[in-house]
Amino acid sequence: MSTIAIFGYTGYVGAHITAEALRRGHEVIGISRSAPPNPEPGVTVRSGSITDQALLREVAKQGAALVVAVHGSANDKPFLPQLVPSLLEAAGASGARIGFVGGAASQLVAPGGPRLLDTPEFPDFIKPEAEAQADTLKALQASNSAADWFYVNPAADFGPQAPGERTGDFRIGGEILLSDAAGNSYISGADYAIAFLDEIDTPKHHRGQFSVAY
Repeated sequence: MSTIAIFGYTGYVGAHITAEALRRGHEVIGISRSAPPNPEPGVTVRSGSITDQALLREVAKQGAALVVAVHGSANDKPFLPQLVPSLLEAAGASGARIGFVGGAASQLVAPGGPRLLDTPEFPDFIKPEAEAQADTLKALQASNSAADWFYVNPAADFGPQAPGERTGDFRIGGEILLSDAAGNSYISGADYAIAFLDEIDTPKHHRGQFSVAY
């Protein structure tokens, strides 16, 4: 198995991806600003920030894959989009693949649009984070870097408020928001992590996005 470096590994999504990676026998380098005192077996903890260029280059050389599971904004200001060039540079220089935990808001609610972010009912209080995640995807798509990246959109209902269970039964889509016959768009943290690790273990989406939902 390979080594996977996960930025934001103690967060909701990062923790699920870490658990799935360990379940599959991968070694994990877990990077967070505050290292937990008792990390899981199989996790090498590094204290630091994704903005630390030296740390980024170091873990990129150690891992076959990098995972970016951090917020897109900080204090309602974009944070992640401007880091895209340095992240792709580090991944490309080491030959590591880099995967981004995305948001649902950049997806289209129907063919031809609009984006979920641009619908009238989209909540104002989460717009800064949603816009930052959408701009991160735009920055990736506009980049001419040769680094192999992927960006995984969750369903609209996703997060610690609706954790769900690990089922292994879900659908993979593209830029159109996936929903069921009743109009619900949902994925558990554990099943999102399965889809994310499937892409690391068996790459199918190169320099592009995909989505996961029930």
